[in-house]
Amino acid sequence: MRKLILSAIGLVIILLAVFGAYLIIENSNKPKPRIEKVVKTVFAETVTNTTVPITIPANGTLVAKHKLELYSEVQGVFQSSAHDFKAGQPYRKGESLIRINSSEYYASVQSAKSDLYNLITSIMPDLRLDYPEVFPAWEAYLNNFDISKSVAPLPESTNEKANYFITGRGIVSSYYNIKNLEQRLSKYSIYAPFNGILTEALVTKGTLVRSGQKLGEYIDTSVYELELAISKTFSDLLQIGEKVELNTLEGNQTYTGNVTRVNGRIDQATQTIKVFVEVKGDNLKEGMFLEANLEAKDEPNAIKISRKLLVDESEIFIIKDSILDLIQVKPVYFSPKEVVIKGVPDGTKILSKSVPGAYAGMLVKVNQESTSQQTNN
Repeated sequence: MRKLILSAIGLVIILLAVFGAYLIIENSNKPKPRIEKVVKTVFAETVTNTTVPITIPANGTLVAKHKLELYSEVQGVFQSSAHDFKAGQPYRKGESLIRINSSEYYASVQSAKSDLYNLITSIMPDLRLDYPEVFPAWEAYLNNFDISKSVAPLPESTNEKANYFITGRGIVSSYYNIKNLEQRLSKYSIYAPFNGILTEALVTKGTLVRSGQKLGEYIDTSVYELELAISKTFSDLLQIGEKVELNTLEGNQTYTGNVTRVNGRIDQATQTIKVFVEVKGDNLKEGMFLEANLEAKDEPNAIKISRKLLVDESEIFIIKDSILDLIQVKPVYFSPKEVVIKGVPDGTKILSKSVPGAYAGMLVKVNQESTSQQTNN
């Protein structure tokens, strides 16, 4: 009985092994499933080399070309102004910005003028007797002497003895002392040198002003300057008088300026050069931020593409018989988003939009919309 049971078990194992081998052989003979190749659809354009203008983007803040920082050279009480001395107040050329009380100093100037008048009067008898040839000129000077006006220049004479005599009496030194006092007296009043506006006011009427104290800031609102930092690569391409297009950050206002100055020194830290653009406009304000596009040069036989299409800074993908290929190009100028390149023959089909995972030899299909749009353009 035991032998029969073992024989039956052995027979079952053999049958199972045969059946398993049969299944393995059947499965191995089945054909492998065909994997269809995926052809990506890409956007392309046909190259037409043209002259590409290279513009240099830059930005900066406006500064008034004519700016006056007001400082006091004398001491006294702020007496008056042609208008309210406050920030934002406009003034016309010649109007009084600040007038400091000068009554005490004015009295000392008048006293010095009186002393000069008395000195000249004291020498008149001697001039009549000893130097009659110079007497008429000094007599006319004395008759026209007005103590309320600025002292006129002393009469000139070729008579050396008369000049020695007059100088010895202290008249010449007294005259120049008065002129010095008059110059200092004029500093008690500050007048607007041009039409403009007060942008900063640090004193008010009745304030005691001290010598060397800053009083405010006054600017000309008719003309401004924009300072731009340009790469040294294009420093030799910018010329004085060149037109520059300026835009606000919002892009809703456009102005046209002119390059007025180009600094002769390159910043060692940034390797840039300062360019100053003069611009005029009714809505311009000091401190306004503007963007500029400087026309550096025109590059012939070139095209402009997106920087995303450039591979390893020197290659781009082209489409040849529905297959991607790489060709060498020569980048001429890089902007933040685009690049100007040369070396692509006319009629070559290139990608107009980047393709993720693209490689040389990749099979692609050109989107018909890009072709039709190019034809319409």
